[in-house]
Amino acid sequence: MLFRLITIFMASIAISQASIATENSIQLSPQQVQIIGQKIWQNEGRGKIENLTVWNKGEAFPSFGIGHFIWYPPNTDSPFTESFPQLKAHLQKTITLPDWLNKTHHAPWPSREIFYRNINNDKLNSLRQLLHNSIPQQVEFIVQRMEAALPKLLKVLPTAAQRKHVRQQFYRVAQQPNGIYALIDYVNFKGEGIASRERYKGQGWGLLQVLENMHNNKEVMPEFVRAADFVLSQRVKNAPRDESRWLPGWRNRIQTYLHH
Repeated sequence: MLFRLITIFMASIAISQASIATENSIQLSPQQVQIIGQKIWQNEGRGKIENLTVWNKGEAFPSFGIGHFIWYPPNTDSPFTESFPQLKAHLQKTITLPDWLNKTHHAPWPSREIFYRNINNDKLNSLRQLLHNSIPQQVEFIVQRMEAALPKLLKVLPTAAQRKHVRQQFYRVAQQPNGIYALIDYVNFKGEGIASRERYKGQGWGLLQVLENMHNNKEVMPEFVRAADFVLSQRVKNAPRDESRWLPGWRNRIQTYLHH
Protein backbone atom coordinates (compact mmCIF):
# COMPACT_ATOMS: atom_id res chain seq x y z
CA MET A 1 0.00 0.00 0.00
CA LEU A 2 1.24 3.46 -0.91
CA PHE A 3 0.39 6.72 0.82
CA ARG A 4 -0.38 9.62 -1.52
CA LEU A 5 1.64 12.36 0.05
CA ILE A 6 2.30 15.29 -2.18
CA THR A 7 0.21 16.57 -5.07
CA ILE A 8 2.63 19.08 -6.55
CA PHE A 9 4.19 19.28 -9.96
CA MET A 10 7.69 17.84 -9.87
CA ALA A 11 9.70 15.00 -11.25
CA SER A 12 11.80 13.40 -8.54
CA ILE A 13 12.43 12.83 -4.85
CA ALA A 14 14.87 10.88 -2.72
CA ILE A 15 14.23 10.09 0.93
CA SER A 16 16.61 7.22 1.52
CA GLN A 17 15.17 5.38 -1.49
CA ALA A 18 13.40 6.21 -4.76
CA SER A 19 9.74 7.13 -4.75
CA ILE A 20 7.05 6.62 -7.35
CA ALA A 21 6.67 10.01 -9.04
CA THR A 22 4.43 11.29 -11.81
CA GLU A 23 3.73 14.73 -13.21
CA ASN A 24 0.82 15.18 -10.80
CA SER A 25 1.72 13.28 -7.67
CA ILE A 26 4.35 11.59 -5.60
CA GLN A 27 3.68 8.45 -3.65
CA LEU A 28 5.76 7.17 -0.79
CA SER A 29 5.71 3.69 0.64
CA PRO A 30 4.85 3.09 4.30
CA GLN A 31 8.58 2.61 4.90
CA GLN A 32 9.28 6.09 3.57
CA VAL A 33 6.46 7.57 5.62
CA GLN A 34 8.07 5.98 8.66
CA ILE A 35 11.46 7.45 7.71
CA ILE A 36 10.01 10.96 7.50
CA GLY A 37 8.16 10.45 10.78
CA GLN A 38 11.28 9.29 12.57
CA LYS A 39 13.27 12.27 11.23
CA ILE A 40 10.67 14.76 12.40
CA TRP A 41 10.28 13.01 15.76
CA GLN A 42 14.05 13.06 16.19
CA ASN A 43 14.10 16.78 15.38
CA GLU A 44 11.27 17.66 17.75
CA GLY A 45 11.63 15.14 20.55
CA ARG A 46 14.88 13.19 20.10
CA GLY A 47 12.80 10.13 19.23
CA LYS A 48 11.75 9.63 22.87
CA ILE A 49 8.25 8.58 23.88
CA GLU A 50 8.27 10.89 26.90
CA ASN A 51 8.79 13.83 24.53
CA LEU A 52 5.48 13.18 22.79
CA THR A 53 3.81 15.17 25.60
CA VAL A 54 5.77 18.24 26.69
CA TRP A 55 5.38 21.78 27.98
CA ASN A 56 8.52 23.77 27.29
CA LYS A 57 9.75 26.35 29.76
CA GLY A 58 8.75 29.86 28.79
CA GLU A 59 5.80 28.73 26.66
CA ALA A 60 2.12 29.28 27.45
CA PHE A 61 0.96 25.92 26.13
CA PRO A 62 1.84 22.21 25.94
CA SER A 63 2.67 20.49 22.67
CA PHE A 64 2.14 16.93 21.53
CA GLY A 65 3.20 14.32 19.00
CA ILE A 66 6.14 13.94 16.65
CA GLY A 67 5.57 17.47 15.37
CA HIS A 68 5.02 19.14 18.76
CA PHE A 69 1.50 20.19 17.81
CA ILE A 70 0.36 23.10 19.97
CA TRP A 71 -2.74 22.79 22.17
CA TYR A 72 -3.91 25.87 24.03
CA PRO A 73 -5.43 25.89 27.52
CA PRO A 74 -8.54 28.10 27.76
CA ASN A 75 -7.99 31.86 27.38
CA THR A 76 -4.43 31.54 26.09
CA ASP A 77 -3.07 34.58 24.26
CA SER A 78 -0.25 33.57 21.92
CA PRO A 79 0.82 34.50 18.37
CA PHE A 80 1.46 30.89 17.36
CA THR A 81 -0.96 28.78 15.33
CA GLU A 82 -2.69 26.04 17.33
CA SER A 83 -2.46 22.70 15.52
CA PHE A 84 -3.33 19.87 17.92
CA PRO A 85 -7.13 20.19 17.49
CA GLN A 86 -6.66 19.74 13.73
CA LEU A 87 -4.44 16.71 14.34
CA LYS A 88 -7.06 15.26 16.67
CA ALA A 89 -9.72 15.64 13.98
CA HIS A 90 -7.43 13.91 11.49
CA LEU A 91 -6.75 11.00 13.85
CA GLN A 92 -10.47 10.57 14.56
CA LYS A 93 -11.00 9.54 10.94
CA THR A 94 -9.13 6.25 11.39
CA ILE A 95 -8.37 5.77 15.09
CA THR A 96 -10.50 5.42 18.21
CA LEU A 97 -9.38 8.13 20.60
CA PRO A 98 -9.58 7.94 24.41
CA ASP A 99 -12.99 9.07 25.66
CA TRP A 100 -11.55 11.96 27.64
CA LEU A 101 -9.80 13.30 24.54
CA ASN A 102 -12.96 13.16 22.43
CA LYS A 103 -14.77 15.25 25.03
CA THR A 104 -12.00 17.83 25.57
CA HIS A 105 -11.76 20.95 23.40
CA HIS A 106 -8.98 22.82 25.19
CA ALA A 107 -5.85 21.51 26.86
CA PRO A 108 -7.08 20.54 30.35
CA TRP A 109 -3.94 21.71 32.17
CA PRO A 110 -4.01 25.42 33.04
CA SER A 111 -0.29 25.70 33.78
CA ARG A 112 3.03 23.99 33.17
CA GLU A 113 3.29 23.12 36.86
CA ILE A 114 -0.05 21.30 36.85
CA PHE A 115 0.82 19.59 33.57
CA TYR A 116 3.99 18.05 35.00
CA ARG A 117 2.32 17.24 38.28
CA ASN A 118 0.05 14.99 36.22
CA ILE A 119 2.60 13.81 33.65
CA ASN A 120 2.16 10.12 34.54
CA ASN A 121 -1.58 10.07 35.10
CA ASP A 122 -4.04 8.12 32.96
CA LYS A 123 -4.79 10.99 30.58
CA LEU A 124 -1.22 11.73 29.59
CA ASN A 125 -0.23 8.05 29.55
CA SER A 126 -3.08 7.28 27.15
CA LEU A 127 -2.19 10.30 25.01
CA ARG A 128 1.46 9.24 24.73
CA GLN A 129 0.39 5.73 23.74
CA LEU A 130 -1.96 7.12 21.10
CA LEU A 131 0.73 9.37 19.66
CA HIS A 132 3.34 6.62 19.67
CA ASN A 133 1.00 4.32 17.75
CA SER A 134 -0.06 6.91 15.17
CA ILE A 135 3.19 8.11 13.60
CA PRO A 136 2.05 7.39 10.00
CA GLN A 137 -1.18 9.31 10.55
CA GLN A 138 0.74 12.23 12.05
CA VAL A 139 3.03 12.28 9.01
CA GLU A 140 -0.04 12.31 6.75
CA PHE A 141 -1.37 15.29 8.70
CA ILE A 142 1.94 17.14 8.41
CA VAL A 143 2.11 16.41 4.69
CA GLN A 144 -1.44 17.64 4.12
CA ARG A 145 -0.43 20.93 5.68
CA MET A 146 2.58 21.18 3.39
CA GLU A 147 0.49 20.10 0.41
CA ALA A 148 -1.82 23.06 0.98
CA ALA A 149 1.01 25.51 1.63
CA LEU A 150 2.04 26.65 -1.87
CA PRO A 151 -1.37 28.02 -2.98
CA LYS A 152 -1.60 29.88 0.34
CA LEU A 153 1.89 31.33 -0.09
CA LEU A 154 1.18 32.54 -3.60
CA LYS A 155 -2.19 34.03 -2.65
CA VAL A 156 -0.69 36.52 -0.18
CA LEU A 157 1.99 37.82 -2.56
CA PRO A 158 0.99 41.09 -4.28
CA THR A 159 3.02 40.91 -7.50
CA ALA A 160 3.49 38.40 -10.30
CA ALA A 161 7.26 38.65 -9.92
CA GLN A 162 7.07 37.66 -6.25
CA ARG A 163 4.75 34.76 -7.00
CA LYS A 164 7.04 33.56 -9.79
CA HIS A 165 10.08 33.67 -7.50
CA VAL A 166 8.43 31.79 -4.62
CA ARG A 167 6.93 29.17 -6.93
CA GLN A 168 10.29 28.66 -8.62
CA GLN A 169 12.15 28.25 -5.33
CA PHE A 170 9.50 25.87 -3.98
CA TYR A 171 9.87 23.54 -6.93
CA ARG A 172 13.66 23.84 -6.98
CA VAL A 173 13.72 22.59 -3.39
CA ALA A 174 11.06 19.93 -4.00
CA GLN A 175 13.08 18.39 -6.82
CA GLN A 176 16.21 17.94 -4.71
CA PRO A 177 17.24 14.86 -2.76
CA ASN A 178 15.83 15.46 0.72
CA GLY A 179 13.81 18.40 -0.61
CA ILE A 180 10.38 17.02 0.25
CA TYR A 181 11.54 16.21 3.77
CA ALA A 182 12.89 19.77 4.13
CA LEU A 183 9.64 21.37 2.97
CA ILE A 184 7.47 19.10 5.12
CA ASP A 185 9.63 19.56 8.18
CA TYR A 186 9.97 23.33 7.87
CA VAL A 187 6.23 23.90 7.46
CA ASN A 188 5.63 21.72 10.51
CA PHE A 189 8.51 23.42 12.35
CA LYS A 190 7.81 27.11 11.70
CA GLY A 191 4.63 27.24 9.64
CA GLU A 192 3.74 28.63 6.26
CA GLY A 193 4.66 32.20 7.20
CA ILE A 194 1.32 33.70 6.15
CA ALA A 195 -0.46 34.25 9.50
CA SER A 196 -0.38 37.98 10.24
CA ARG A 197 -0.07 37.38 13.98
CA GLU A 198 3.05 35.24 13.48
CA ARG A 199 5.28 38.28 13.10
CA TYR A 200 7.87 40.07 15.17
CA LYS A 201 8.29 43.70 14.10
CA GLY A 202 6.32 42.89 10.98
CA GLN A 203 8.64 40.10 9.85
CA GLY A 204 7.73 36.41 9.68
CA TRP A 205 9.81 33.25 9.89
CA GLY A 206 7.85 30.61 7.98
CA LEU A 207 8.38 28.83 4.69
CA LEU A 208 7.24 31.87 2.70
CA GLN A 209 9.99 34.03 4.17
CA VAL A 210 12.60 31.32 3.54
CA LEU A 211 11.62 30.99 -0.13
CA GLU A 212 11.50 34.78 -0.55
CA ASN A 213 15.07 35.04 0.74
CA MET A 214 16.48 32.34 -1.51
CA HIS A 215 18.66 33.20 -4.51
CA ASN A 216 19.06 31.18 -7.68
CA ASN A 217 22.27 29.49 -6.56
CA LYS A 218 23.10 26.17 -8.17
CA GLU A 219 23.46 24.53 -4.75
CA VAL A 220 19.77 24.51 -3.89
CA MET A 221 19.66 22.84 -0.48
CA PRO A 222 22.57 24.85 0.98
CA GLU A 223 20.76 27.96 -0.26
CA PHE A 224 17.50 26.84 1.39
CA VAL A 225 19.37 26.27 4.66
CA ARG A 226 21.12 29.66 4.38
CA ALA A 227 17.79 31.43 3.87
CA ALA A 228 16.20 29.51 6.76
CA ASP A 229 19.10 30.45 9.03
CA PHE A 230 18.65 34.10 8.03
CA VAL A 231 14.94 34.27 8.84
CA LEU A 232 15.34 32.34 12.10
CA SER A 233 18.19 34.62 13.19
CA GLN A 234 16.03 37.61 12.26
CA ARG A 235 13.21 36.20 14.39
CA VAL A 236 15.48 35.97 17.43
CA LYS A 237 16.73 39.51 16.82
CA ASN A 238 13.17 40.87 16.57
CA ALA A 239 11.62 38.80 19.38
CA PRO A 240 10.08 40.72 22.30
CA ARG A 241 11.56 38.15 24.69
CA ASP A 242 14.92 36.39 24.64
CA GLU A 243 14.67 33.45 22.22
CA SER A 244 18.41 33.05 21.68
CA ARG A 245 18.48 29.77 23.61
CA TRP A 246 16.44 28.15 20.83
CA LEU A 247 18.64 29.22 17.92
CA PRO A 248 21.40 26.56 18.20
CA GLY A 249 18.79 23.79 18.13
CA TRP A 250 17.00 25.41 15.20
CA ARG A 251 20.27 25.58 13.30
CA ASN A 252 21.01 21.94 14.02
CA ARG A 253 17.58 21.06 12.73
CA ILE A 254 17.88 22.83 9.39
CA GLN A 255 21.30 21.25 8.86
CA THR A 256 19.51 17.89 8.61
CA TYR A 257 18.07 19.11 5.30
CA LEU A 258 21.53 18.69 3.77
CA HIS A 259 21.87 14.99 4.64
CA HIS A 260 20.12 12.04 3.02
